Amino acid sequence: MEYRESPATLNGHILPTSATMVGVCVTAIGIVKLMHVGTVGYYVDKLLAVDSITFLLCSVVSFASARMEARAVQLETTAESIFLVGLFLLGIASIFMVFKIG
Repeated sequence: MEYRESPATLNGHILPTSATMVGVCVTAIGIVKLMHVGTVGYYVDKLLAVDSITFLLCSVVSFASARMEARAVQLETTAESIFLVGLFLLGIASIFMVFKIG
């Protein structure tokens, strides 16, 4: 039998990680601003800003799941999906940064 945490207990992992990822995005925005990479930098900057809002939303939903026991599983599943979208956006921004800056 495979062990899998129930979605309602994932908030202990998703909440601190998504909050940390907001800081990662803000740091990356600062790096892009310092490098003056032109048009691509402008779009990477905006993509990272949207990504930081995505991780912030994920943090809020994950926090709500810790507070609302009746809807904890549904909210935590939503937070998990939002977190994956945020990771995808961060990956895209990273690819643009590597090929433009590198």
